[in-house]
Amino acid sequence: MDIAEIAISEYIEIDADERLGKVRSIFDRENPKGLIVTRDGEYAGVIGERDLVRSRIEDDTKASVLMKSAPRVDRTEDVREVARVLVEGNTKVAPVYEGETLWGIVTADAILDAVLDSLDALTVEQIETEDVVTIGEKAHVGQAINRLREHGVSRLPVVDEDDALVGVLTTHDIVEFVVRDADRQGRGDRRGDIDRMLDLPVYDLMTSPVLTTTDDESVEDAVRTMLDNDISGLVVTTTPDGDEVGGVLTKTDVLRALTFTEEGQMDVQITNVALLDTINREEIVEGITGVADKYQEMQVHHAHVRFHEHKEKLRGTPLIQCQIRLRTNRGQVAGSGEGYGADHAFNIAADTLERNVLELKGLIADEQYRGQLLRKLGEL
Repeated sequence: MDIAEIAISEYIEIDADERLGKVRSIFDRENPKGLIVTRDGEYAGVIGERDLVRSRIEDDTKASVLMKSAPRVDRTEDVREVARVLVEGNTKVAPVYEGETLWGIVTADAILDAVLDSLDALTVEQIETEDVVTIGEKAHVGQAINRLREHGVSRLPVVDEDDALVGVLTTHDIVEFVVRDADRQGRGDRRGDIDRMLDLPVYDLMTSPVLTTTDDESVEDAVRTMLDNDISGLVVTTTPDGDEVGGVLTKTDVLRALTFTEEGQMDVQITNVALLDTINREEIVEGITGVADKYQEMQVHHAHVRFHEHKEKLRGTPLIQCQIRLRTNRGQVAGSGEGYGADHAFNIAADTLERNVLELKGLIADEQYRGQLLRKLGEL
């Protein structure tokens, strides 16, 4: 299936030198899925609403500061390849070309709506993110923004002192709050400048009650809930009426699932590919394959490699965090590490991953041995 029927020719275009104040007003007024940024009439990049979650960026700043380079896609490109482009570009919109002409855009929502009927075979448990980053309801908005950035996520389940789910805070909530007029009131009748905004408690901005899903619900039903309510993710709870957070399912998780190969071969997604310096995609795939081969009975269906840059540098080389997560026929296994440069960080993360894979192999072997022993005892 290609994207010829789901790409749209209507889009909002701004110049790279446009004031950020105007960009914010466009999002506030028209709520677009994303903006196409041009420089001298040529495509330069895109801006999504998540890119606006930046504190202390003045309205007079140029739009190019927040622009990211989303790879262009052809109007007849396969939907799986476009899903990969969106995931790796950490964006929900990509420019669509017809030949050498900028034709329009394609959005994550359009792709998900087009493949909705084919998602009934997947359950939430198969593709959800289980390592959930939460935040307390009494934490400050500034802390929430830092946590969103640090972990590269778009939503934070909000919990009370007993770790019970009481709300959810998303980048959209923060963007909507930041762009509102200074004299408008937030929940709790609080006013003030940006410093005061950052000091507000999370419960002032969070959405409550929370739309949730469970492990056994179909991905089709979960995505339908997201599309019907115009949200980007659901909190996964352990029971339908429960308040214990078990995971998060986002549209990005679903897009990533679309890239799984039907033959069960490994597919690798890389987040923040711009941080790759002395290592390339082929070397990353080779490294993960080498680790997976340590356990022949484990089939890797999907690998997600995420790079995150810290401010610290050593002789000009930034400190990079690398996280590797594998979805396999034996469950999920992960490894992480930090190093100066993407190559160093990846190798450290791969070493951790290898130890965890071998540990998983040992645990499964122990379980199989215990099962055999119990069967033999039962025969006596």
